Amino acid sequence: MRLTVERKPAKVLPDTRRVIARFFFNGEERAVELLKKILALDKEETFGLISPLLQDFSKRHRSITKKLFRHCERVKRYIAMAGGDFEKLDDYTKLLIGSYFTHEYSIESAAFFNPSIVPDPDQSNLEEGQLRVIISFRAVGEGHVSSVVFRRAMIDRNNDIIVMPAGNYIDEADKIHNIIYHKRLFLKKAQEADINGGFLEMVTNQLEDRFDYEQLKKVVLEARQKTDDPVVIRQYNLLLALSDSYRRISFSKDTDISDRVIFPISDFESKGIEDARFVKFTDDNGKAVYYATYTAYDGVHIMPKLLKTTDFYEFKTSPLNGTGAKNKNLALFPRKINGKYAMLSRIDGWNNYLMYSDNINEWENPIKIQGPEYHFEFVQIGNCGSPIETEYGWLVITHAVGPMRRYTIGASLLDIHDPSIEIGRLRDPLIVPNPDEREGYVPNVVYSCGSVIHNGELILPYGHSDHSSGFATVNIRTLLDRLRNGG
Repeated sequence: MRLTVERKPAKVLPDTRRVIARFFFNGEERAVELLKKILALDKEETFGLISPLLQDFSKRHRSITKKLFRHCERVKRYIAMAGGDFEKLDDYTKLLIGSYFTHEYSIESAAFFNPSIVPDPDQSNLEEGQLRVIISFRAVGEGHVSSVVFRRAMIDRNNDIIVMPAGNYIDEADKIHNIIYHKRLFLKKAQEADINGGFLEMVTNQLEDRFDYEQLKKVVLEARQKTDDPVVIRQYNLLLALSDSYRRISFSKDTDISDRVIFPISDFESKGIEDARFVKFTDDNGKAVYYATYTAYDGVHIMPKLLKTTDFYEFKTSPLNGTGAKNKNLALFPRKINGKYAMLSRIDGWNNYLMYSDNINEWENPIKIQGPEYHFEFVQIGNCGSPIETEYGWLVITHAVGPMRRYTIGASLLDIHDPSIEIGRLRDPLIVPNPDEREGYVPNVVYSCGSVIHNGELILPYGHSDHSSGFATVNIRTLLDRLRNGG
């Protein structure tokens, strides 16, 4: 018999009005021809074109002129090829050029789903029983490209969820390359990304054991200019894309959390950033940091990655390495276990594995701890976010796939000292897609990337058939009792 779950009325739907201004480029030949036409305009024509554009799009974007100037600078090389001199261009011409190399992208036009939830770093000015939370979502737009977006919400003393309205603007982060690479780890990840070993050696022999992005980029670009072989050029491009996977990104301090979007930047993320599983991690010294494991996808390769932040303004991203960092579905435990980091994974696509590590970016020796057992999970079992520590063990919310490829949500309880030991597992799903939740981009799916416990209940945000998101709660004592007594 299934446990009683309360579905909350709060829903989060995709909003097509949420747009970002992205760089648009149609190739060198077309860019040069376009620039020739723009440069041939006189000052009056230029002002007559750009003035109404600025009035129109300034209502839709924060600092649209800043973005247009930046996009104009990105085509500086082609301006010279078109016979212009970037340094001598007036501001209106630069803005007009930038506008022709910009397009709006609606980040939520297709879907808004697979949420993860963590306590907000700011818990000030609350009443008793309230909890302020940050919820991340997978937003999908044109071309099915995924990004990570956020909402702030309040859980009240009755565990009702109030999702705060989104702001009027949304912005990508600035990209900052100030990461120092360790050659051994970089080579290891490059080999996992199918970059030729001999080619790698040729490039990295010119670098010290520790190097930065600019040093690597200089070596790669100089070498790439010496060949016309498309196979070799692709290797160079892959190496640059991999180096772009290590980065720091920052958002303006005057943005609301709903204004921030972590959008794919490198080629290894070109098809999306999928299913971030955020967790509030407490280190040995008692300090809290927020991590998220997510999947970067380029249409061919799957690269598990790690996101780190303390304030949701500044983020650091890096790849996860090792035989255990394969496939999707990695979830970090919220603290070390017996002095080591611990992680759940699903390296084979259908069983749950456990790993330990001294280094949060290196994961080896995965141990299988769970496989499909009950009818609703015969196809596969995986996690729905990081384990939650309780007095009786680690509560793991799971996703399961059964007949008709229906995704349901279940739960397991693992031993607090040795999570490879399963104490109990639900014999029936906790949540099954109901008639209002089964229609969407991928029908018959409920899926979550993280939950919290508050006021004696499990607060479980979940996606509806890869379209929108909602919330459910279940009494935590009842759930734990069921798991401790055989499911």
